[in-house]
Amino acid sequence: MIQLSFSDKIELGCDEAGRGCLAGPVVAAAVILPSNFKNKLLNDSKQLSKKNRDLLEIIIKREALSFAIGIVSPQEIDEINILNASFLAMHRAIDEIKGKYQLLLIDGNRFNKYKKVPHQCIVKGDEKFMSIAAASVLAKTARDKIMKELSEEFPQYGWESNQGYPTKKHRDGIRKFGANIYHRKSFRLLPNQLKLF
Repeated sequence: MIQLSFSDKIELGCDEAGRGCLAGPVVAAAVILPSNFKNKLLNDSKQLSKKNRDLLEIIIKREALSFAIGIVSPQEIDEINILNASFLAMHRAIDEIKGKYQLLLIDGNRFNKYKKVPHQCIVKGDEKFMSIAAASVLAKTARDKIMKELSEEFPQYGWESNQGYPTKKHRDGIRKFGANIYHRKSFRLLPNQLKLF
């Protein structure tokens, strides 16, 4: 059962989307929910249909005390690696939050400390706490919109449906057309690749 809170402090939930993709940014969201927030549908975004994610996005944005999105580009990912890029995206989201909070709830088992704010890392936190689940929904829906826009510029990779993940269609597109400016050059874009550029 997904819980509303971890402690009696004002909590900010944070999660990211797109960490395992071959292309596009990594996107994080930060969310502060009201203490009386309830929604039976809310869960880890990966377990929700697109229809339910889109519905929850509207509800979360309407009812959250504050929410924000942080984005880190493919070029930055290549420079600092995907783990640090995920932390940076979360920091950028938290930077934009309006309102008070006393504790950061972070999905996963690692995080770079944010200023002097205490944080708690929670493995599979998006399945356990509403604020993290809400952040996972906003991060996922924001990133999906970005990848749909990028797919209009580069339709040959199927990003509107695979969001940059290493699907057969995506990798077939890389084989046929090569990589582009939105691909993460530090990732193995093709299995056993020798040289792509």
